[in-house]
Amino acid sequence: MTERDEDKSRPMATGTKQLETDRAIVWEWRMPPGARTGWHRHGHDYIVVPLVAGKLGVWTGTQYVESDMKVGVSYSRAVGVEHDVINPNPHEYVFIEIELKP
Repeated sequence: MTERDEDKSRPMATGTKQLETDRAIVWEWRMPPGARTGWHRHGHDYIVVPLVAGKLGVWTGTQYVESDMKVGVSYSRAVGVEHDVINPNPHEYVFIEIELKP
C-alpha cells in the first residue's frame, strides 16, 4: 500500500454495520466532501448501491481512477486488491455496501 501525500490530511469516511446474517454483511458508508475510507481489502465479494449521484475515486497504490456513480445503479466487485476510496465531490457521498459471505 502506498499512501499519497495529498490523502494523508483527508477526513475519514464512517462505515456503520446495519445488518449481519450468515449470508451477508450490510454497511452504510458516509463520506464527507474529500473524505476517504482508508486502506482496506475486502474479505468477501461485494455489491455497492450508490445513494447519491457523483464521483468516487479509487486509489490502488499505483493507479487512481474516478468513476461516475448514479443513484441506485449498483455494481459488484470480487475480493480484490487493497485500495482506498475517495470522495472527490463537494458534497457528502453515501452508499450501501453488501458483502456476500460464502
